[in-house]
Amino acid sequence: MPIGLLTLSIDIPGCQSLKEKRSRIKPLLIRLHREFNISVAEMGAQDHRSRAILGCALVNSDLAQVQRSLQGIPTWIEQHWPDIQLIDEYIETI
Repeated sequence: MPIGLLTLSIDIPGCQSLKEKRSRIKPLLIRLHREFNISVAEMGAQDHRSRAILGCALVNSDLAQVQRSLQGIPTWIEQHWPDIQLIDEYIETI
């Protein structure tokens, strides 16, 4: 059973506090879960007010589908969340 992991480093310009950062990230996490049926959470840079590292996980019986789904996420974020800048992305399959 293939497992796909996507790590995203993002920048959230203009955040003045951790509370504001979390209020902007939470809707993104909910929407990613809904759109792609993935598990997603903030995994790093929790104490930095304008940066975040998001971890996404997907399990499927088809490895190719896992890779296609995870590869579509950065593009989807860029199209639907223009106020968030992608810094880096890394996909790993197990």
